Amino acid sequence: MTNTRFIGGDVLAVIFGLFIRWCISLQSYSGQDSPPMYGDYEAQRHWMEITVNLPTKDWYFNTSNNDLMYWGLDYPPLTAYHSMICGYLARYFNPDFVTLHESRGYESMNHKLFMRATVFISELLTFVPAICLYFSFTKSRKTETFKSVSKENSADSKTRLSSTLMVTIALIYPGLILIDYGHFQYNCVSLGLFIFALVSIVQHNYVISSIFFCLALSYKQMELYHSLPFFFYFLGLCYNLWQYEGFKQGFCLLILIGSPVIMTFFLVWLPFLQDKKQIIQVLHRLFPIARGVFEDKVANFWCCLNVFYKIRNYISNDSMAKICLIDTLFSVLPSCVDLFLNPTFHKFKLSLINSSLAFFLFSFQVHEKSILLVSIPVLLHFPQDQLPCFWFLMISTFSMSHLFMKDDILIPYIGLTVFFYFFVLSALDLKLIISTSVISAQTRVPSFFGRKFMLNIDFCRIVKWTFHISMLGCLIITICSITLEPPKKYPDLYPLLISFYSFVHFLLFFIYFNFSQISSKVCVKLKMN
Repeated sequence: MTNTRFIGGDVLAVIFGLFIRWCISLQSYSGQDSPPMYGDYEAQRHWMEITVNLPTKDWYFNTSNNDLMYWGLDYPPLTAYHSMICGYLARYFNPDFVTLHESRGYESMNHKLFMRATVFISELLTFVPAICLYFSFTKSRKTETFKSVSKENSADSKTRLSSTLMVTIALIYPGLILIDYGHFQYNCVSLGLFIFALVSIVQHNYVISSIFFCLALSYKQMELYHSLPFFFYFLGLCYNLWQYEGFKQGFCLLILIGSPVIMTFFLVWLPFLQDKKQIIQVLHRLFPIARGVFEDKVANFWCCLNVFYKIRNYISNDSMAKICLIDTLFSVLPSCVDLFLNPTFHKFKLSLINSSLAFFLFSFQVHEKSILLVSIPVLLHFPQDQLPCFWFLMISTFSMSHLFMKDDILIPYIGLTVFFYFFVLSALDLKLIISTSVISAQTRVPSFFGRKFMLNIDFCRIVKWTFHISMLGCLIITICSITLEPPKKYPDLYPLLISFYSFVHFLLFFIYFNFSQISSKVCVKLKMN
């Protein structure tokens, strides 16, 4: 009876989430009625045009039929295959949608419905079932291959959330909906494959997990944000198995996990591995150093630094790429080392947050939409640390608000964000989750940092007011950017203010989640079946 109730609740949550998506899809999209380049909507349509009309060998090369300066394909092969499938469907419904050259900038209501439907169906096949399975399995099964014995008390049972509530929260998160169904992209596919990889880990099926993650990485190269935690988690499992059961068992597990990785990449990339020039060109398109360290106004370190020190005037793109690589690896190293030494699922989830946030803050060629790669691991960690995760999800949506204004989806952004805010607060006891988070953090502070002194401070009240002031800041900046014209001398004042305000939050979240991961006192023991 209980399982039936859970399934019924999840179905209602999915229907509600899909209804919101379809409502948002009726709004404007990126580049609507904005020739000559239009926007991401046209980019996705153009890739369908290219993949159904040109041979595979020409997809990533500049030719008379494929002008790379006009939305040239710059995602991995799995994205191209997906575009090709959608392109053949488009040709079936209306050949004008993807006619070579002549369909450039094609816009109509029927085409808009078709494009929106491709996102809708893609998400229904990937992200939606993945998120439902994840919260269902993590609620009912143990998630550790090795028993995790924590020295801390578990969170108060009153703060535990049902899987149905978590599915609902995940499916109404404004950031992903507004980007995929407003702005127009297919982030749901790579993120769905990524979550399927975690579901497989929950099921202790590491072979399937490695395959799913390779598919996610072969769909969008930004999944590199999650690659280091996967690598160190699997390597840590092999190392621990070696310690407990011997070198042979550990090495066999390594081969068992590594072989599907090689095979999956080989099969997906096979059409482009037959010629060295093809490989180099595809990689060149995936990692365009010439574009610079960031595009538009993004809430990361380099964009904020550029306000005071014009990076592009003093440092070449090649040198900047090397600096970003070193900084990113250095910032993610503590999390990865901790994960390798303690390969538990709890630390793995936190490492996914820390790694993706490090990449967002310090890596090269970051887009404002890349914050979704942090938001999804945060959503998956939500039941264990509700206030910080909710806070982060609100700020992550706010950090993209300038993009939503530019795409003319300001009203959907405000409406969906306000709804998400009050829905989550109505489902949670804010006072209780604040006290739970504060007590949990205080008990993890080492004694030599003055734990006794910190316990005497009313941190609950401080956190509560800080949260409300933070949300008020988002509201004030949004109202000002809508109602007040920026000074002529500073036309980018509001986008920069949004980026800087969000960056300060993200930096503090980066410190907090690293502290949460490393301070978790966990002993790793071999699970005996």
